Amino acid sequence: MALIIVLLLVSLCCVAGLMAVGRSTSVPVHLVEIVNTFPHDPNAFCQGLVYADGRLFEGTGQYGKSSLREVDLETGRVLRHVNLQDKIFGEGITLWDNSIVQLTWKQRRAYMYDLDTFTYQKTFRYQGEGWGLTHDGTHLIMSDGSATLRFIDPTTFKEVRRISVRDGRRLIGKLNELEYVNGEIYANVWYSDMIARISSEDGRLLGWLDLRPLWPARTRPTKEHVLNGIAYDNTSGRLFVTGKNWPRLYEIRVLEP
Repeated sequence: MALIIVLLLVSLCCVAGLMAVGRSTSVPVHLVEIVNTFPHDPNAFCQGLVYADGRLFEGTGQYGKSSLREVDLETGRVLRHVNLQDKIFGEGITLWDNSIVQLTWKQRRAYMYDLDTFTYQKTFRYQGEGWGLTHDGTHLIMSDGSATLRFIDPTTFKEVRRISVRDGRRLIGKLNELEYVNGEIYANVWYSDMIARISSEDGRLLGWLDLRPLWPARTRPTKEHVLNGIAYDNTSGRLFVTGKNWPRLYEIRVLEP
């Protein structure tokens, strides 16, 4: 009987979480298991997170504090960094070939740096705001805070196509940090502790990851300390998440619904 009550409470909590962000329960809701916990700089306003070849990269935001960093996963120590100009608000990042690309919020510019030296290479321009960035091996995929994801030619930075993210007829807006995971796009939803699983083909919502237990919102210093930052290791299948000014970074395992 006690087990039934616990399962019922978990189910009700998932439904309540989805209602709080205006989402239906027509798709699977996945709980997660914490595999490892690592230190994270609490002064890092995380806007983008990437893990590849045993290396962790992070893009941070806020005017006067935006940066691009390489971080030691085990200790959270910043190994090297480049600061953006005070007038620039850094956003999502992704790797492409031997470079790293970083979006900006309202400047309509993306900056490309050499992966190993952080030496500036070139600037790309785009329309609208820049939020999250990832890639599928062929195109960069970019969010702008709406329900739209744009697929970008990595050489010219021209838009190739776009998809609208939907749960049935309902648009899923406020898409933020992105990560490409096994053919799907994972997306943070701003001011939500739910990660959307999205079809990269047509934008269909495939499911939700419920990350509210990681750091319950009621215990955070401010409402701006939101979940934001997803990194996937294609080699090992490890999945990492953190948030804006979070003191910890988590390796998680997605459970079956």
